[in-house]
Amino acid sequence: MFWTQRRMWVVLLALLAVLLVLVYLPRADSGESASSASRLSAKGDILSLEKISQKAKSYKPGEILEVELEKKHGRYVYEVDILDAASQVWELKLDAKSGQLLKMEQDD
Repeated sequence: MFWTQRRMWVVLLALLAVLLVLVYLPRADSGESASSASRLSAKGDILSLEKISQKAKSYKPGEILEVELEKKHGRYVYEVDILDAASQVWELKLDAKSGQLLKMEQDD
């Protein structure tokens, strides 16, 4: 059999690693860098990715597809894309310091 159990686990772990990188790193074309986000989180200026993910899921349950940190109008905002149980993608904007929901809309 071509797909041994061990080979299948290696492929699944590699796919999971790629998914985690895509989900938890801000997009390169805009927003703050991952190192900047880590620094801001360590100083307490913004919530960590783990905490903001929990907050986002409390507003809209589902699978997190992407998280991006941006500075808008003088404050940091997390933009979180979530895939819900009905296969709809939602974009949530949350205050990066408090986790307060600022805006939620269905993504096109």
